[in-house]
Amino acid sequence: MRIARLSLQSTSDKETLAIDITDFNSLLAVAGRQEQPQRLLFVFLRTSLPSGSDADQIRRYDDGEGGGLEPIMCVDKTLDELSTFAALVEESKQMGQDWHIVLVASLGGRNGIAPSVDDAEVPLNMMVETVQNGGDLSGFVAFRKNGEPLKFG
Repeated sequence: MRIARLSLQSTSDKETLAIDITDFNSLLAVAGRQEQPQRLLFVFLRTSLPSGSDADQIRRYDDGEGGGLEPIMCVDKTLDELSTFAALVEESKQMGQDWHIVLVASLGGRNGIAPSVDDAEVPLNMMVETVQNGGDLSGFVAFRKNGEPLKFG
């Protein structure tokens, strides 16, 4: 199953490569193959059914589609701090927030140095604001809490 096609541009030859992300492991593999060290950005979302929803909206929500999205927590991690999706889910439980979907983006480093936690703050806030403003989420890789890939758009 293909969930996302990312376009990555090599800085050495300016060639754009299309890469399929099919699961969390392939996301980690793609991030690990980048020329510069990566910091992955995670925004955890809760889904809800807005009040006043009609029968079709309720049916779609019950089928796992539609509904409102609310960012409830976020974190950034280097690849060394990640192992499996199950471990990420387990770690998230320590925060005591029930979530349904996680959005993922990658922040590339410079000169062989991974981005710092401080470097990740603005992009994480932009991801949260994109969700809050009902923006386009199709540029993010997303997974349901059970690890199933999800594609917006």
